[in-house]
Amino acid sequence: MKHIKYLIAFVFLLIGVTAASAQVIIECPPPPPCTAAPCPLIDCPPRQPGVFTDPSWLKVDYHRVDVTIENQIAATHVDMQFTNQGEALAEGTFIFPLPQGAAVDQLTMWIDGQPIEAKILDKDEARGIYNEIVRQYRDPALLEYVGMNAVQANVFPIPPGDSRRIEIQYSQILEVDNGLINYVYPINNAGIGQRMIEEMSIAVNVSGNDPISSIYSPSHNVAITRTDDDRGFRTGFESNNFVVDGDFSLFYGISSDTINVNLLTYRESATDDGFFMLLVQPPVTIPDDQIIAKDVIVVLDQSGSMSGDKWEQAREAATTVLRALNAEDRFNVILFSTGWRVFSNEMEAPGQAESAINWIRGQEAVGGTDINGALTTALDMVESDRPTTVLFMTDGLATEGEVETQNILKNLEAAAKPNVRIFTFGVGDDVDTFLLDAVVQDFRGTGSYVRPGERIDEKVASLYSKISAPVMTDIALDFGGMQIDWMYPSQLPDLFAGEQLTLVGRYRQSNENTAITLRGSVNGDEQSFIYSNLDFQAQAGGEPFISRLWATRRIGDLLNSIRLQGENQELIDSVVNLSVRYGIITPYTSFLIEEDDILSQAGRDRAVSEFAQEAQGLASNSTGSSAVAAADATINLQAAQAPMPQPTMTPPTMTAGSGGEAMTDDESEEGRLDGRSNTNPIQTVNDKTFILQGDVWTDTSFTPDTMETQKIEFLSDAYFQLLEDKPELSDYFAVGERVIVVVEGVAYEITSAA
Repeated sequence: MKHIKYLIAFVFLLIGVTAASAQVIIECPPPPPCTAAPCPLIDCPPRQPGVFTDPSWLKVDYHRVDVTIENQIAATHVDMQFTNQGEALAEGTFIFPLPQGAAVDQLTMWIDGQPIEAKILDKDEARGIYNEIVRQYRDPALLEYVGMNAVQANVFPIPPGDSRRIEIQYSQILEVDNGLINYVYPINNAGIGQRMIEEMSIAVNVSGNDPISSIYSPSHNVAITRTDDDRGFRTGFESNNFVVDGDFSLFYGISSDTINVNLLTYRESATDDGFFMLLVQPPVTIPDDQIIAKDVIVVLDQSGSMSGDKWEQAREAATTVLRALNAEDRFNVILFSTGWRVFSNEMEAPGQAESAINWIRGQEAVGGTDINGALTTALDMVESDRPTTVLFMTDGLATEGEVETQNILKNLEAAAKPNVRIFTFGVGDDVDTFLLDAVVQDFRGTGSYVRPGERIDEKVASLYSKISAPVMTDIALDFGGMQIDWMYPSQLPDLFAGEQLTLVGRYRQSNENTAITLRGSVNGDEQSFIYSNLDFQAQAGGEPFISRLWATRRIGDLLNSIRLQGENQELIDSVVNLSVRYGIITPYTSFLIEEDDILSQAGRDRAVSEFAQEAQGLASNSTGSSAVAAADATINLQAAQAPMPQPTMTPPTMTAGSGGEAMTDDESEEGRLDGRSNTNPIQTVNDKTFILQGDVWTDTSFTPDTMETQKIEFLSDAYFQLLEDKPELSDYFAVGERVIVVVEGVAYEITSAA
């Protein structure tokens, strides 16, 4: 019987690195059928430029991660299974890089229900294996793991159709930094193409002796469930047919004060301005007698265009709000169409909520839209000694009374008191986005757009649950002697029980003992909290994601300024430069992947010209589906809780050739780069962005018009010697076979091997 064997190296990195790639699968096509018996094990020949191999033969059935963290000791259990979908027998080696300080409790590989053992490699042994695989398979993805211990197991043949299961368990101690604990599970796939995982799940259970304050994930939109005593929580995510798009990262803080403040920073170098993130976490729950009493005014569009499902949902939204009032709150309701009507001539206690609900349910949607009259009437009800929340729902343009947007805004400014906050809900695509967004900006609320197919009541209920229990109003932050620039959100919102405030910004000088003072009003009394010994670090390092999160919010703010104030050259240049530097792709900054020469001055000029045309449309289009989409996108950027994810492009269609070798439908080299499928034109490593220009992954801080490169041949002795001398380059060289990266002013260019 003829056997065909080929070598596969599986590499999984589980904790403790900051580079993006973490799960690497290196493959080669099977050799020609063996005619001699017995057939020997044949390693892969060196990979040739332009050869593309099909990664689909090895399927990841599931990848399940269960993490238990108790008093800062994290135990990670990984369970995964692979199936050989190819027609050939596969043989492989499993390599598992270990985080610093991690102790392996279990590594079990199952073959036909029987476990096999593995061995621990020290750093030198592991480095030799990593370098050899890089040399043999022309794949630099392992370089980022140099300097780490590893577990190795020479595994399995996997017969066609068979599966192999791997279980790993290790533990480590998580340190506290500036009051925050960080757990990372790197799952990013930097191997051949983007391998789909049929079932992916990560579950984290945290418990300890101290109450927990902030909980934050910069990488994934996780669900969070706290324990009743606030000393633990459970979080995680699940996905089917999952394509890895980034490492899983989780931060949480230990509670120490009534309102907790935690600081994270990042600095590319000691000479550059730094980035900071401040997490402000009020208590999750507070006693009823500590909730600030507030007034709530519901302003509801009753015009004819709201008739039908929209009106039913709007009435349900008002019902939800009125039934959620706190005992000391007061309320009123204003319905507007051609003119306006109020439920009561004075603010009412929650005991009258059911009467107001019945009154609303008895109304029908008819008439025009007098936005100016309704909102100025609401503002006239505001009393200066009580925080007031206005919930404003509308589905159209102003058609009655004052209809000019700028005049309406002037009238609202004249009527408003400083203690009012307006939250807007634009329903459908016929709203005046400029008016709604300007109202939110002027009155320190938030805006939401209810797109066709979405429900008004769900959007309103979601917002009101977050703002129903004020803890501190009119807040301000004093950073002492620190010079802080471009902090977002620029206008600080009020603090609400259970709702974390995430601030990002830039800082200039450094200070290891900074004291930040938080001031605000609690039931009319001024209070302050001082947070001492916060470290705005002076040297390079920290959490690189903060720079991209800041850039995401900054671009959102710039786009909003263009929409509301008109385009100008400074705003346009800033959006283009930030998009290129940090790889932020929006519907209005797609030039980063469309402009082939974006790093040259000529390419940048074309991008600026292209975006200037987009900016004109943003500044002149206030209503309609495209305007609402633009406003909605801008809101999401401004309020982003995580950096903008990188775009993913569909890989080339593949078909199996003879002997199981995969080829693209088009036999040319188009779509094939260094043996990798071109599935993503942008990669982020630490705080650097690389874009694919031709077949070279190029650092966006490289300027070809003014910089000369220092050329090093891929896989040469000089290549590995440079990595020995400057190990910090390994993360960047792992991006691909041909790379240009700028470090400390030097542009290193990795050229093709001879």
